[in-house]
Amino acid sequence: MDSATLSAEEQKLVRPPLVLNKRTMGWISSYVSTIVESKTPRWWFISIAITSSIALLTPLMLCYLVATGVGVWGNNSPVFWAWDITNFVFWIGIGHAGTLISAILFITRQKWRTSINRAAEAMTLFAVVCAGIYPMFHVGRIWKVYFLAPVPNSNGIWQNFRSPLLWDVFAVSTYFTVSVLFWYTGLIPDLATLRDRCTTKIKKFIYGIMALGWRGGNRQWRHYEMAYILLAGLSTPLVLSVHSVVSFDFATSVIPGWHATIFPPYFVAGAIFGGFAMVLTIMLPARAIYPQLHDMITPGHINKMAKVILLTGSIVGYAYLMELFIAWYGANPYERAAFWYRAFGPYWWAYACMMFCNVVSPQVFWFKWCRTNVYAVFIVCMFVNAGMWFERFVIIATTLARDFLPSSWGLFHPTIVDILTFIGTFGLFTTLFLLFVRFLPMICMFEVKAVLPEANPHYGEEHH
Repeated sequence: MDSATLSAEEQKLVRPPLVLNKRTMGWISSYVSTIVESKTPRWWFISIAITSSIALLTPLMLCYLVATGVGVWGNNSPVFWAWDITNFVFWIGIGHAGTLISAILFITRQKWRTSINRAAEAMTLFAVVCAGIYPMFHVGRIWKVYFLAPVPNSNGIWQNFRSPLLWDVFAVSTYFTVSVLFWYTGLIPDLATLRDRCTTKIKKFIYGIMALGWRGGNRQWRHYEMAYILLAGLSTPLVLSVHSVVSFDFATSVIPGWHATIFPPYFVAGAIFGGFAMVLTIMLPARAIYPQLHDMITPGHINKMAKVILLTGSIVGYAYLMELFIAWYGANPYERAAFWYRAFGPYWWAYACMMFCNVVSPQVFWFKWCRTNVYAVFIVCMFVNAGMWFERFVIIATTLARDFLPSSWGLFHPTIVDILTFIGTFGLFTTLFLLFVRFLPMICMFEVKAVLPEANPHYGEEHH
């Protein structure tokens, strides 16, 4: 029946469409492909010039580090892990939302993921690239980094498989490999669409190679769906395992403030929390630049993602309170001193920023008008991005600054090399995303078509 014939109560139960303005399958293919096929706009050249210039800071600083030594970073005794590991955990956390949206929401058949999964998957890869820079150069001798792999080396040294730092190597490399396969598998049908629309032989050849001979036959679709769901099933435990393993770097130690069993679920919830905020941070500007994306990335999508941020932000706030409760209830003087120092020591401002950005700011999403206001959502997401960085800084730097011996206490102060390297990773991340938007479809065309009403075999029939 037509919606005009429904009563007011029945209309409240009707779900809003996932694609607005009754867009057709042909329109979706044409518009998403046009973003890639059209002449490169001026704003893209200006943006890529700015972001790539900022990205150059990272290789310049890393070359200086290799030539001079790791001492150019602010790491010192007792804060041997400082901005390098803080930024590593920060970027790894951002990379979780892509796999969550693509894998877990796909397995649970959440159709609203279709418009945002492609960009979220790409964001995952770019964030992991930025994260991998820090531990590689933190070892000091980058040319010896292959010693981390379980292969024979020139010195006959075996890896310490009991170390959670080595678990990081396997967890992150596995996560990156599966994420690349998952992202590229989902791209193949859309790459074939671009190949068939190309007007030049060079583009047709390039997209044809990337499409792997896709023709859209029944047998190909069956194999594709089987491969995609297997990769989604493989990716789902990785979402939980990667950041759990990262948390073991801290939880398996005996340092007050780190030795806690709450770390694995606390880190996973924080990663999803920060990852969803970063997805909205990059998708809302893209939605503003390409106005017709409003029909595919609807207020309903933003509303649902804001609800996820509210949920995970509440979980993170609960974890913060549990940490304080455990420190008080455990009656361990060192644990109590560690959390007292976090809240009232020289780094109190970082702790206050963390609590405000991660716990207080998402609470505005209890109100629907705020969840559907693009500007309010973007501002809260920026607060969350900053808050998640402060969380990692508080966990790492403030904990190491005070250990058991007062004679070894100290403070961490970042150097200009620390700061410029970190700024450069944001330029690298943004540059990679701009290249992705320009040369690959940022919306998964065939999945968006599948949620249109005409994709239903009973479309057009009247149901009473």
